Amino acid sequence: MKIGILKTDAVRPEWVGRFGEYPDMFERLLLAEDPSLEFQHWDVEEGEIPEDLGVVDGYIITGSKSSVYDDKPWIRDLEELVRRLDSGHHKLIGICFGHQVIAKALGAVVDKSPKGWGCGIQRYQLTDAVLEADSQGRELSLIASHQDQVMTMPAGAVGVATSDHCNIAGFRLGNHILTFQGHPEFIPDYSREIMQFRREMIGERQVVAGLASLASEEHQGARVARWMLSFLAADQG
Repeated sequence: MKIGILKTDAVRPEWVGRFGEYPDMFERLLLAEDPSLEFQHWDVEEGEIPEDLGVVDGYIITGSKSSVYDDKPWIRDLEELVRRLDSGHHKLIGICFGHQVIAKALGAVVDKSPKGWGCGIQRYQLTDAVLEADSQGRELSLIASHQDQVMTMPAGAVGVATSDHCNIAGFRLGNHILTFQGHPEFIPDYSREIMQFRREMIGERQVVAGLASLASEEHQGARVARWMLSFLAADQG
């Protein structure tokens, strides 16, 4: 299987040596589950957009420090790409910003949460029978880093996860789109760096709680990776 990664941000230069760029994080996560995978990258933030949508078996849109409602041409181009992928029923996964830009491109509302930042490891309740079928329970623990949230879902979408802080923490649309607000590709050390760097922006209370969660909660990124690969490989029927 060949996966296309649509890169929508760059890791801070001083962190790249330790963590890699965002496509590297996804590759590490997914290759740990299936070493036979192949990848192709497009730097959407720099204007790269796939022309032949069938060149890969499915796409992943990464997270980004940008907001989907920022007035940036590359975000509008990405929204148009999402609509093309949706209309052609190409497999598409959105993570954090990717989750939000898919929602907005397909007519839903994304805005800043009145509850502030979600960071560290967040607990979600699964609301999707397919995901729950892995017999690991209805609760999902996943690293998050966001202030924006999906407020409404696109027409026809169904939620897959929810929490008190983030009501729409992921959704499924047909058999071709799957999204998550959390970051399966992050590791605790990277989450820790982000929280320390954005301490003033996020707020002391949230950072203290987020840092504590990294020590007390299990990040289930590998679990989400298995869901992602199963979704990409499944016949749309």
